[in-house]
Amino acid sequence: MLANIKVKYAQVKAFVSAKVSAVGLLLLAGFKKVVGERIYSICVGYVVLGQVFVQTQGRKVQAYYDSKVDKTTPYYQPIVKGYKFFAKTALFVLVYLLVIETNFFFLTGEMPSVDDLQNPKLSQASEIYSADGVLLGKFFAENRTPIRDFNQISPYLVKALVATEDARFYEHTGIDFQAWAGVLVGIAKGGDRGGGSTISQQLAKNLFKTRTKKGFVKTGLLGYIPGLNKLIYKSKEWVTAIKLERFYTKDEIILWYLNTVDYGNNAYGIKVASKTYFNTSPDSLNIQEAAILVGLQKATTTYNPKRYKGKPLAENKAWKRRNVVLAQMVKAGYLRKVDYDSLAVMPIELHENEESPYDGTGNYFKVAVAKYLNEWAEKNDIELDLYRDGLKIVTTIDSKMQIYAEESVEEGMRATQKNFDNHWANQNPWVGENGQEIPGFIDTVAKRTEYYKYLSARFPKNPDSVKHYMKDVKRDMWVYSRNSMGEEKRTMSAYDSIQYYKKFLQAGMMTMDPFTGHIKAWVGGLDFKYFKYDHVKQGRRQPGSTFKPFVYTSAIDGPKDLSPCYLMRDEPFEIEVENAKGEKEMWRPGNANGSFSGREMPIKRALAQSINSVTARLTNEVGADTVMYYAKKMGIKSPLKAVASIGLGSFDVNLFEMIGAYSAFVNEGMHVEPMLVQEIQDQNGKVLQRFDPTMEQVIRKESAQLVRYMLEGVIHESGTGSSLLYGEGDILLPKDNRYARVFAGKTGTTSNHSDGWFIGMSHNLISGVWVGGDDRSIHFRTGALGEGSKTALPIFKRFMIKVVKDPLLAQYRPEPFEKLDRRVVKKDFDCSNGSYALPDSLQVSDAELDSMNALLDDNATASDSTGSPQ
Repeated sequence: MLANIKVKYAQVKAFVSAKVSAVGLLLLAGFKKVVGERIYSICVGYVVLGQVFVQTQGRKVQAYYDSKVDKTTPYYQPIVKGYKFFAKTALFVLVYLLVIETNFFFLTGEMPSVDDLQNPKLSQASEIYSADGVLLGKFFAENRTPIRDFNQISPYLVKALVATEDARFYEHTGIDFQAWAGVLVGIAKGGDRGGGSTISQQLAKNLFKTRTKKGFVKTGLLGYIPGLNKLIYKSKEWVTAIKLERFYTKDEIILWYLNTVDYGNNAYGIKVASKTYFNTSPDSLNIQEAAILVGLQKATTTYNPKRYKGKPLAENKAWKRRNVVLAQMVKAGYLRKVDYDSLAVMPIELHENEESPYDGTGNYFKVAVAKYLNEWAEKNDIELDLYRDGLKIVTTIDSKMQIYAEESVEEGMRATQKNFDNHWANQNPWVGENGQEIPGFIDTVAKRTEYYKYLSARFPKNPDSVKHYMKDVKRDMWVYSRNSMGEEKRTMSAYDSIQYYKKFLQAGMMTMDPFTGHIKAWVGGLDFKYFKYDHVKQGRRQPGSTFKPFVYTSAIDGPKDLSPCYLMRDEPFEIEVENAKGEKEMWRPGNANGSFSGREMPIKRALAQSINSVTARLTNEVGADTVMYYAKKMGIKSPLKAVASIGLGSFDVNLFEMIGAYSAFVNEGMHVEPMLVQEIQDQNGKVLQRFDPTMEQVIRKESAQLVRYMLEGVIHESGTGSSLLYGEGDILLPKDNRYARVFAGKTGTTSNHSDGWFIGMSHNLISGVWVGGDDRSIHFRTGALGEGSKTALPIFKRFMIKVVKDPLLAQYRPEPFEKLDRRVVKKDFDCSNGSYALPDSLQVSDAELDSMNALLDDNATASDSTGSPQ
């Protein structure tokens, strides 16, 4: 029976051994395929050498002791076994390190390569600069600006760091075995374990993210086993630390380490931390400041000095931690005891300068730049991470113009908002076509908010609770102020805040060089912190009469080949159209003043006075499809339809594309695409990409000159934009030629005065402004307050006055447009001879124009809601 059992056992053992061997061979084959021939050969060689080492050394030891020692001695076997155990342990460690190094079958995760060690990639902020070299802001996931030179670090900082984190830093080669022995003794005694990690090991952890599954060095399959994962990442840090010591000097390791540390309050690296807490640079840190920052590394929340401002020293853990660091400096011989005694009693002094994503100017523009570059990178299959690559992005913005644009929007909107609040007094401004308040308007808006959705999910069967938290629970909050256009503290509910913000009018403004396409200023709203929606490019609204130049361009440049002096009658016009329901109805656009003169006039005059009846009739004459074709050709990318009302701006567009389209009028018929970025540089200043203007000839030179000349009449011939030159606007005219034509432009106002526009052009700048409510139902009730000439144009005027007054922007002072070149322009344009002469009754004075605006209050109802008066 026993013999049979032994035979069966032997058979089973042989079978299992064969299967294990087969599996082993398959695993080895797989390993060879994964890691390659070279690494496989090295690993096999190490294993074979290790096995040979164990066997040969074991035999040598045993032979040695056989000849020297009596085998019967009690010390013989323990010595031989101990040496064999040591040899086997050494082999195991060797194999273990090979597994770690090669990530054998993805068990332990990747290790940094030689290239990674020699060229570490540190997540750092990308900086955005204006065209004139001013830092506009940063893109960052970790707000870090590395220092490159060890001499930029305060000696106090180095001493405090070494004394506290790694007293034997200058003696070990990456791993401090003496410190680890102290840790083990501490554990054995049950006392303080201390810390065994060196600065080099901490650098390996910070630089290669060894302890995060999403980091560069992943934990591998074994990393998911509790306890074992700690052994793996510790082993990686040891190996990497030794390698770092081979590649870098001690000073370089300290420099790299200080660049990687998280100091809390979104301050990564010593340069940003020095500015955040003490508003200074790393080389200017005094001994107390250095001690605070080194102490902060242990726990950025517990020892954050900002946390204990105003509290007694007995409760100030940051102060206590600073003194611990100072005491370590005394222990290491870096600080005298007498100096410690005087420093330890001193309180902490902070000089805060925390960087925020809202710092700097052009916040709407910076978001637009990020979106543009991400889209460009994706389109061109380029890896780009604005928040980690530490790029330098040189934009087209002029820092001074950007400031002036932001100031002009703020000042202009402060006046407009005051008029708006007084206009509606105690009434809510959201009204329907009938002029009555829209019932449940705020309730509808509230239901779209994330807070309402959260409450609804939390109380799915209890609408009363949702209503309670939305309307009844009030708290203190900082809000954007109507009065100062700044911040103020108010106590209100979520519902109150929605109602409060909906009563604001919004604005957008953009300025561009029409020859290069360089955007010089970009203001997307009142304040990016409170209003994230960008009204330059993100927002699309009806342009009203600012769309009319495309009608006149299609008439002059298109198949009809008309001249500015082509006569059309200002009289009622009607045409059968199809409404949104597909039903036929008559469309009868009205004029802004609610009446028709009944007289013929050159289309040049009709554009200057923004006569809707003439524009609608002209659209019908040249063809709505032709108007749409020219609008698209000149740069309008928003959806359009070839319908009768297209000429009066009945389709939504954005400010960005409108300004780009207007560039052809100044640039001899050449459309230039607006540009945001000039070039991208890497961390070392190497240019990675330059961007060039995109231009296309879209209309004839003659047509461009003629339409621009017609648009000059909007400003200089008592047109709808003539108020630009009134009052302080007089400074915009040349001193030696008060009658010079230095501006061209167009006002625009949509039905019910929901949108006010003005696009103005000088000889080398185009600026556009839009003003309106978040919703189309929020608007002025009268043209006297709500027209583009009253809301948008004043912002343009303020901006140009600021530009003219700045001697550093003298190149942008408006100069007279060049006279029409008769070698290019063959058509009539002055309309002063023969049948083109206007009767006196049609010449509109400034006083008459103002009275026309006043009449709008009484006659606004005479204009069809589809029309676009101004």
